[in-house]
Amino acid sequence: MQTDPIADLLTRIRNANAIYRESVEVPASKIKESIAKVLTREGYIKGYRVKVKEGKRFIELYLKYSQDKERVITRLERVSKPGRRVYVGKDEIPRVRRGLGICILSTPKGILTDKEARKEGVGGEILCYIW
Repeated sequence: MQTDPIADLLTRIRNANAIYRESVEVPASKIKESIAKVLTREGYIKGYRVKVKEGKRFIELYLKYSQDKERVITRLERVSKPGRRVYVGKDEIPRVRRGLGICILSTPKGILTDKEARKEGVGGEILCYIW
């Protein structure tokens, strides 16, 4: 049994990115779909698609690289873990790499980036940092 599905998602992306894979498949869940939606919206991945294989749902993420084969995602960092949850109020949302990266939060208004959460005026659980 997998204990931390978000860490698994980030690790699969990190590993596929390291060997310049075009896409990576992860078991689907609502929260992973929301994270994929944020990554697509912010331009870190080309897109994603939900597939059903043998009765199980999967998300296929299409990774993005620059023209000269440079990675768009340089680092993914899990912040809140099952053993240590990290929550922040609307005034304490961190800036990742002085605004060059994003912080993905789980808020009462859904999965949002740090900028969106500040705009909405909500805090929440910091899921990960990406830059």
